[in-house]
Amino acid sequence: MVKIRLRRDGAKKAPYYTMVVADSRYPMDGRFIEKVGTYNPMTEPKQINLDADKIKEWIRKGAKPTDTAKALIAKAGIDLKEV
Repeated sequence: MVKIRLRRDGAKKAPYYTMVVADSRYPMDGRFIEKVGTYNPMTEPKQINLDADKIKEWIRKGAKPTDTAKALIAKAGIDLKEV
């Protein structure tokens, strides 16, 4: 199954996340299909940069966002109900 999930990047005690589309069998920080956004929790306010078109396209193709990814997508103002 294809999932939209967060991939941890950054240094120790300074996380930086990339939202990716990946096969659920791949490791969390392993191979991915496509990068669809970023999330930086260390800045104030927290930065969320997502590509709404790519996310909606992948959801139409059957990708399922994880709970955390779904929360960040909603926080960014992307409405998944219209997909």
